[in-house]
Amino acid sequence: MRLGLVLDYADDVASAVPLVREAERVGVDVVTVAEAYSFDAVSRLGYLAAVTERVGLASAVLNVFSRTPALLAMTAAGLDDLAGGRFELGLGASGPQVVEGFHGVPFALPLARVRETVELCRAVWRREPAVLDGRAVRVPLPPDAGTGLGTPLRLVNRPRRERIPVAIAALAPRAVAQAAEIAEGWLPLFFLPERADAAWGAALAEGRARRDPALGPLDVHVTVPLLVGDAVDAALEAATARAALYLGGMGARGANFYADLAARYGFGDAVAVVQDRYLAGDRAGAAAAVPAELVVGASLIGDEAHVRARLRALADAGVTTVTVQPLATTPARVLEQLEAVRAMLDV
Repeated sequence: MRLGLVLDYADDVASAVPLVREAERVGVDVVTVAEAYSFDAVSRLGYLAAVTERVGLASAVLNVFSRTPALLAMTAAGLDDLAGGRFELGLGASGPQVVEGFHGVPFALPLARVRETVELCRAVWRREPAVLDGRAVRVPLPPDAGTGLGTPLRLVNRPRRERIPVAIAALAPRAVAQAAEIAEGWLPLFFLPERADAAWGAALAEGRARRDPALGPLDVHVTVPLLVGDAVDAALEAATARAALYLGGMGARGANFYADLAARYGFGDAVAVVQDRYLAGDRAGAAAAVPAELVVGASLIGDEAHVRARLRALADAGVTTVTVQPLATTPARVLEQLEAVRAMLDV
């Protein structure tokens, strides 16, 4: 199992450079940089490419609506070149609140948009003309949709690799099946190993049945909060508050992918309470209604024996990359936590 470190969209990446360098030294395999309606991940990843040597760098995630497919392909090729072939392109559809509310772009045909974006990216990396007449992506733009002067073009530079690894963030069954079919990796959130098969087993099996063997095994890449050993109560409280934000506030009622996932886990009644309270402005009450099983099971928070057991549970559920979001409060303590998990994975 690979070990990753996430830099959240609210983190100061420049001040995190010493930690990232130390994480690289102690055996962290990949550093992911998040993006929401925040500072962009791309400039931060380029900065990290210049100050690291070995560790993989990944976006987690760039949405497929606010950048064109060709721009995503150019960006990934540029970051992969700067990093010497160490970049992994994490993509996702995001949701209508961000796509329409922040970017002013219609949230239309998300499944087709993801699939066709991946198809066009791979063509661009092979330096083929950027041509795709899809449901969501049409390149070049046809005459009835523009000036009629669009010309098929190929990337000027030669990418370091013809196939940059693509991972897709997906939670809903159809999106998960598509990710398992077309991508090198899948990026779920709130991955609860004991209930993952109930939520996603059929979708993963469907996608893998259609998967091109040339893609290799699917990298199941989960992100989890981490705290080993001390201040467990405070860490669980922080993880619970974050879960309440996602379950209650990351999407309108009836259009929240995280709430839908928790319902498929069997927490439907509790999630309805979380949403009611969060949308009414009662964040503390929403956090109080978050199921403890979900928080504890989808985290690495506890003593060493507990964390080791959770890592085994993740591995048994098919996880191949575990990226941690450390909750320790000092860089030195974060590094100790990373070293502890690295040692557990190496046993």
